[in-house]
Amino acid sequence: MVRPTPGALHDLHWLVQQFPRAGRLEAIHLRPARREPAVTVTSTEALMGRGLQGDHMAARTPSRSGGGKRQVTLIQAEHLPVIAAFAGLPAVDPALLRRNLVISGLNLLAARALFQDEPMVLHLGVEVMLEITGPCDPCSRMEALLGPGGYNAMRGHGGLNARVLQGGWLKTGDAVRCLPAPRPNEDP
Repeated sequence: MVRPTPGALHDLHWLVQQFPRAGRLEAIHLRPARREPAVTVTSTEALMGRGLQGDHMAARTPSRSGGGKRQVTLIQAEHLPVIAAFAGLPAVDPALLRRNLVISGLNLLAARALFQDEPMVLHLGVEVMLEITGPCDPCSRMEALLGPGGYNAMRGHGGLNARVLQGGWLKTGDAVRCLPAPRPNEDP
């Protein structure tokens, strides 16, 4: 890719697409039902427009084409020590936070499209493609699970919601890359 001339109009458009290194899928957690403990697995199938096989969100019948905006939840592994520090804990088990995927080495907040007409896509492993749809705000249960102040410890670090654009198998250790979305009539 050619670097733009400094001050060029397209600088920011070019910059937001620069992810020179892949991240890593550190953990997969499935929530079999609301309020039930998350189950840690080493692999699962992402179902297009639904979510992850074995997670209660995927069991729902989509109310619209492409499904809802909260099919999969993700959390940044690098935020876990921050949450623990704010909660006054030595460490936080990511399964306790009930996010489906723990990703390291890739800034997930930057993976959300900055420009509506230039969507970004997370590629997990060989097949799976996710679109970040927005923040995954903490719920009041974090107060009980993390102790007093747990809700506020998670604010700003609660992770992100995503939609499954292309299904397939994922497993812990898979590479996670952020790339511009394929244009219509373009192979992914």
